Amino acid sequence: MRSVWAFFGGGLIGILGGLIGLGGAEFRLPLLVSWFRFRILDSIVINLIVSLVTVVFSFIFRTGLIHLDQIIFRTPLIVNILAGSLIGSYFGVRFTTGINEKTLKRTVIALLMGLSLVLIAHDFIYPRQNLQISPLPKAFFAFAAGMVIGTVSSTLGVAGGELIIPTIILLYGIDIKLAGTLSLVISIPTIIVGLMRYKNKQKLVGSLLRSEFIASMSLGSICGALFGSYLLRYAPGSALQIILGVILLLSALHLASRKELGKR
Repeated sequence: MRSVWAFFGGGLIGILGGLIGLGGAEFRLPLLVSWFRFRILDSIVINLIVSLVTVVFSFIFRTGLIHLDQIIFRTPLIVNILAGSLIGSYFGVRFTTGINEKTLKRTVIALLMGLSLVLIAHDFIYPRQNLQISPLPKAFFAFAAGMVIGTVSSTLGVAGGELIIPTIILLYGIDIKLAGTLSLVISIPTIIVGLMRYKNKQKLVGSLLRSEFIASMSLGSICGALFGSYLLRYAPGSALQIILGVILLLSALHLASRKELGKR
């Protein structure tokens, strides 16, 4: 029965993620802790695994809308942000596994609230034109942003699209649909590095013991992301971003109100 709930929970979150071109991991994490009652660290690792599956399939779904030539043409952009993201992911795991559960919970709540504000402030973050910055400072800012994104990704177990997309649009003025696809390309290796680091820290084995749960949630997320991608053509973009941001903020507040962490 738990696997059935994992499938439907993953599916619902997959729809939310698919609607805005994200993996939905920022919504999945509070669900893993509050509903399924996993410990914070276990939830982060499970979230990373499901995020990787969801992001890979989301990229496949979106290639029907975005031609591969457009992605290849932006290779320097991808490499620049990805370089910083991989470094950030490396140190993010070190931070997450080196602090106690209580501090980790507070960090997760703060990051979730920050991401919710990013979604709510969508119209202010996504300008019609890119910032007028010369190539060298632009490369530096992209690399620095990548480090922050990688750290957040491995700390929360998310793909990081909430931060990658506005970074690409702000610095390069790229259309949001293409920016969403580029963010998936950057997210995949970032998540893999995070998982490898957790594996080296001996934090991956325990999560893999829950393979049936992970498989059910991953399958639900894939189905939800596919359906969400279809609905994206009809959903009001700006209003949807605000609604999802509010949902995420409420999830973070609910997590903060819990006196005990998940114990499974």
